[in-house]
Amino acid sequence: MVTEVQWSELQRDPKQVARLADEGAVRVRRRDGAPLLLIREDRVEATSEGSVTAARALRNVLMHLPREAAVAALLDEFPWVDVLPEASQALFVKDFARAFQASAELGEWSVLAQTVREWRSTAAIAADPVLAEELSRPIGGDFDFGPVPEPVREAADDREEG
Repeated sequence: MVTEVQWSELQRDPKQVARLADEGAVRVRRRDGAPLLLIREDRVEATSEGSVTAARALRNVLMHLPREAAVAALLDEFPWVDVLPEASQALFVKDFARAFQASAELGEWSVLAQTVREWRSTAAIAADPVLAEELSRPIGGDFDFGPVPEPVREAADDREEG
């Protein structure tokens, strides 16, 4: 349960707001910005530890299931996986499990969100045969510009290293 208080209540009686935070999360409403969430550190650490444990368990389950079962397990949540080629479905399962664990361990869920977003875009391409064909063809013309030269070092770079 989240208790809500106004910014002025936090300023006026911080000890009372701290007592509320001992009981659960406190949303601090502000007129001039997004609300703040006040949570005890031990609860955040427990949540983080639980997320990492769940991510590791899910990764292990998905990696030990037969490929078809692992794909089927994620298909309910991500129905667009069904339009991916079979080899890509297996790669999605692997990427999803790794991104989930990385997100949990880093406490940065944008890693998982980006992985899902990229695979959904891949599925959208796979669902459109004309677009898939267009994007699978080699690019016309001679676009090989040769090896990439080493970056030019500036004098400021030399001073920083020395």
